Amino acid sequence: MVRYGVVVLLIVMMSATAVLAGACGTQPGGGQQVGKMQHESQSVGLENAQSARAELKMGAGELNITGGADQLMEGEFSYNVAEWKPKVSYNLSGDEGELVVKQGGTEGVHLDADGRNEWDIRLNDEVPTDLVVQMGAGESDLDLDSLALTGVDLQMGAGKTTVDLTGDYAKSFDASIQGGVGEATVLLPSEVGVKAKAGGGLGKINAKGLKKVGDSYVNDAYGESDINLSVEVQGGVGEINLKAV
Repeated sequence: MVRYGVVVLLIVMMSATAVLAGACGTQPGGGQQVGKMQHESQSVGLENAQSARAELKMGAGELNITGGADQLMEGEFSYNVAEWKPKVSYNLSGDEGELVVKQGGTEGVHLDADGRNEWDIRLNDEVPTDLVVQMGAGESDLDLDSLALTGVDLQMGAGKTTVDLTGDYAKSFDASIQGGVGEATVLLPSEVGVKAKAGGGLGKINAKGLKKVGDSYVNDAYGESDINLSVEVQGGVGEINLKAV
């Protein structure tokens, strides 16, 4: 059993390393092309969108997401590797806006103590949004409590993640959070019904303000509220913290 655990641990760690390497373009003998910090602002207008799908793809760095944008998206980006310049695209398909924010190509460079890549992104609170985040490695703080979410799919690599889902949501939705190596903290509402499932790795699961029913954790509002939040958290190696606040 011990040998099996060690093998699984090594596989997870190797996978996280591969994600980081692929996201940051690490190659044998590759050098870090670190330069001066660059700062830029980008925004995307609503263009009559009645709903939106937002995909944020960051190879490595620091990601912060909040609500409060007047536009569909308002972002501040800082980086000191030229190739990491973010690429923002937006299309309107019928009445749904399709937003993609992607870290630029990083072939031949890697993230180290000198490399910096920081995104501060604000999304619109009124537009129903299906949010997808793919992050290779780093630290992320996703403050989603004010957004009109219709779905959440977070795929996080190695690092620390905090996700705030404590909003007074008008509609039920599903949230999927996949973590690699590190710590994931998920803040959950107490007034909206919550059913959370967590596991899938070698890490520790901490649940506060929730009771375990079968293989799930629920809050006191579950079964009483018309609105329910279904959350599935899959961790690799590290800790999963579920907190009803």
